[in-house]
Amino acid sequence: MDKSSLTKPEPNARSMTVLALDLGSKTGWALHGQDQAITSGTVEFKNDRWQGGGMRFLRFKQWLTEIKQMAGGLDAVFVEEVRRHIGVDAAHAYGGFLAHVTAWCEHHQIPYEAVPVGTIKRHATGKGNANKDAVIAAMRDRGFDPVDDNEADALALLGWAKDHRMGDVP
Repeated sequence: MDKSSLTKPEPNARSMTVLALDLGSKTGWALHGQDQAITSGTVEFKNDRWQGGGMRFLRFKQWLTEIKQMAGGLDAVFVEEVRRHIGVDAAHAYGGFLAHVTAWCEHHQIPYEAVPVGTIKRHATGKGNANKDAVIAAMRDRGFDPVDDNEADALALLGWAKDHRMGDVP
């Protein structure tokens, strides 16, 4: 994990443990813990020249398991639903990560949901087609300090999940 951000607990937040993911070779993540604190960062799953193509996905599944254990369990996982990719490699990688996270959630009986990119951006910035800088700025306005757009997207997704799926969280 490259970097983590921590925020103060919100007074009325439910004690749900929720993981939000911006999937990719450099995955952004945000975790709402049972203590109501939000931790976020990025983690890379690139292969080097000596590894087979599936190793990134094995490392990803191991990382998910470590996050689950560190958090004391997960109540839900949310992923950014991407419908269009700039390149074929990015599309293939995203599909692989999505397949693995959904299968992992099924195996561990953890509810999961994919949320469209435009929905997340609209919730965070007011514009469904906001650019990366606008999402980063919106997360900074909320008190976070994301290192890049991957972490900002995960934080924005977690914000959407808190407002639309986590009950009485303000």
